[in-house]
Amino acid sequence: MTDVFSAGVLVFRRVEAGIEVLLGHMGGPMWAKKDASAWSIPKGEYVPGEESALDAAGREFIEELGLPVPEGEWIDLGEVSYRSGARRKYLTVWAVEGDLDPADVVPGTFEMEWPPRSGRVAEFPEIDRADWFDPATATEKLGKGQRPFLERLTGRLH
Repeated sequence: MTDVFSAGVLVFRRVEAGIEVLLGHMGGPMWAKKDASAWSIPKGEYVPGEESALDAAGREFIEELGLPVPEGEWIDLGEVSYRSGARRKYLTVWAVEGDLDPADVVPGTFEMEWPPRSGRVAEFPEIDRADWFDPATATEKLGKGQRPFLERLTGRLH
């Protein structure tokens, strides 16, 4: 199996208590009843050499949320790598300050066979909802592989 490269944008806003980050709950039937570790930084795959990580991050944000990346400085939060099944995943993330209304999100969709082995293909939203979370709550919501970006962001802002 080949390595997988993804890039994303973590939008944050300043609130009285500190900061909040915007996450998307993963769409599709496998995530419908899950909450812990079922949220994600808006991100997606790209092919190195065909597209830069930076360009992919912006493109994937628009595809996943249906909204443009807020205008502002892109803060490089670096890369993490982790195993996902037999593959190694590399994720590069930037943070951008902004204040988006989750009600404005119009997610992109993907198709998959559902139910499994049924021969039927169904369409599902990339994310089924988005919301703002403080860093402690976001840590519980994100999968382990994405959590280092929260630490890096809070470290950069304090």
